[in-house]
Amino acid sequence: MFKSVRLRLLILALLPLIVLMPLLMVLAMARWNSDYDKVLIANVESDLRIAEQYLGQLQSNSARTLQGLADSARLADLLEADATILDRFLTEQQEALDLDFLYLLQGDALTQAKAKWPVIHSAAAGFMSSEIDILSSEDLQSRSPELAARARIDLIDTEAAAPADRTVEDRGMVVHTAAPLRGPRANGVLVGGLLLNRNLDFIDTINALVYLHGQSDVSRQGTATLFLEDTRVSTNVRLFEDVRALGTRVSAAVRGAVLTEGTTWLDRAFVVNDWYISGYLPLTDSFGKRVGMLYVGFLEAPYQSAKRAAYWTVFGAFVLVIALSIPLFLWLAKGIFAPLEQMTRTMGRVKRGDLTARNGTSGRSDEIGQVATHLDTLLDQVQERDRRLRNWAGELNARVEERTSELKIANAKLEETFRQLVMSEKLASIGEITAGVAHEINNPVAVIQGNVDVMRMTLGAQADPVKTELDLIDNQVMRIGAIVGKLLQFARPSEFGTFAESVDMAAVVQDCLVLVDHVISKQEIRVLTQLDPAPLTRIDPGELQQVIINIMINASQAMDGHGTLAISLCAEDRNGRPGAALRIADTGAGIPADRIDKIFDPFFTTKRGEGTGLGLSISQTLIQRAGGRITVRNRRARGAEFLIWLPMATADQDFEAAQVRII
Repeated sequence: MFKSVRLRLLILALLPLIVLMPLLMVLAMARWNSDYDKVLIANVESDLRIAEQYLGQLQSNSARTLQGLADSARLADLLEADATILDRFLTEQQEALDLDFLYLLQGDALTQAKAKWPVIHSAAAGFMSSEIDILSSEDLQSRSPELAARARIDLIDTEAAAPADRTVEDRGMVVHTAAPLRGPRANGVLVGGLLLNRNLDFIDTINALVYLHGQSDVSRQGTATLFLEDTRVSTNVRLFEDVRALGTRVSAAVRGAVLTEGTTWLDRAFVVNDWYISGYLPLTDSFGKRVGMLYVGFLEAPYQSAKRAAYWTVFGAFVLVIALSIPLFLWLAKGIFAPLEQMTRTMGRVKRGDLTARNGTSGRSDEIGQVATHLDTLLDQVQERDRRLRNWAGELNARVEERTSELKIANAKLEETFRQLVMSEKLASIGEITAGVAHEINNPVAVIQGNVDVMRMTLGAQADPVKTELDLIDNQVMRIGAIVGKLLQFARPSEFGTFAESVDMAAVVQDCLVLVDHVISKQEIRVLTQLDPAPLTRIDPGELQQVIINIMINASQAMDGHGTLAISLCAEDRNGRPGAALRIADTGAGIPADRIDKIFDPFFTTKRGEGTGLGLSISQTLIQRAGGRITVRNRRARGAEFLIWLPMATADQDFEAAQVRII
């Protein structure tokens, strides 16, 4: 894997530093990270205890203050006075004590109230009490419409919160305090309450107590919140810069752990729009039911940034150590690497074919210098042996090329003979099958034609209504006969005779254009001809006409109704023999590469259900019988091109043909 000695030695030297040091760093950072997180959790736990103590102190102070008022002589004197004066006194005391409501319960009202509220029941029994209670909208409305309006908070959809079936929180979370009236003539309970909904003084005081005393080097961006169940009813968490997140809700995970299970949450949590190191304390009402939560937490981002800064500092120190160690090691190891690298370069030149490459004199007498000298000696021996092998190889290659040339000629003759044998065998088999098929087809066709003739003679003039149908039968019978004739002509061409003569190919092409004009004129096909002077060829004119017409019709079908048909004729020699070459090219789609070698095979067709597949095979047979060749290729631009080459007719051939006719 590591081919360089320099790299191997470098890895060997730096491996303890590269592997062990990062491992120790990872373990140390993991331990530090864990301890760091524990410190953060301990901090938020301490903050939560401060907030809890403040809430407890608020309840205690409220109870003591209200009890002091209940025990005051002023209140005792006013109990015997006019009710209006007592109400005015209680209103003044409510404002002085910063309470949201203050009232006196006596008689039947006290009996009903102590059955409803445990704090009042406790006060009626002679014990002052202060608890967190949840007052309904009706209870708040009965105390003060302004109090009910202040408690009402619209709920806001919050990410990760549990689904809710309400849109408004109109209940009030209240510090509910009750103190008994004491004395021989006293009979009643003094009840006071502080609404915590939207009580920003209360929540800001908690935040100030917890976070404005700078407990760490990292500035803690803390928040505090009071929840009625899972809804923020008093908070300094911000939705926007000047908008507090009243009405937003705690995540479902926190709700389940704190309100449902009754545990204190001390962990990171998503608060409205960011992550905080958070503490959530469940709050219970006077009935012992969990009705809300007290939250404190500080933004996690500064501490995460401090962690990342510490990580990068340690990583940067490690990289710096590695960066300084590598050049120092390479400088110290240069005396070993230099001669080794010289030997590597020498072997590289030898590998590329330069057998004259040598290490030269290094001036070293140690083991590396001895190895370099031995290597030069071995290269001298290799160069001498290479020279001898090249001499032997030249002689051997000459003999091999001579024998290979002979084998190629023999192999080409063998392949041509084998191909001709296969084609002859194939044509013989097709001939036998075709003759039998033609015989079997001709018999029923003759019966059909005879019966049609009998029907015409029998019906006479009465056959006129079905004349079209009878003519159609005649045409189809003639078509069957023509197909059978083509099969026989392909299978046994010698039985149809041959009447070869000297032919001007240009004249035959002109005749063929006249014969296929009815096909070409129906389409948007342009015909271009260039018929240069060419020698006469010896072939049956009808057979040549059949070949040319077949190729022209195939070309017109390949162009799908529009294109250009190019026909050219010129003199052309092949293998030292003069002759004439006719090229017929179209602008169709061409012949697929995987089918071009099969185009002259019998029964091969690309027009399924429309042709017999014998046209080009018969054409090849006719041209080859005349001593010529027919080939096909795909044009570079577009379409296919057929080439028909026939040898020039000689005087000897004309004389032999005349003698055959006389005999």
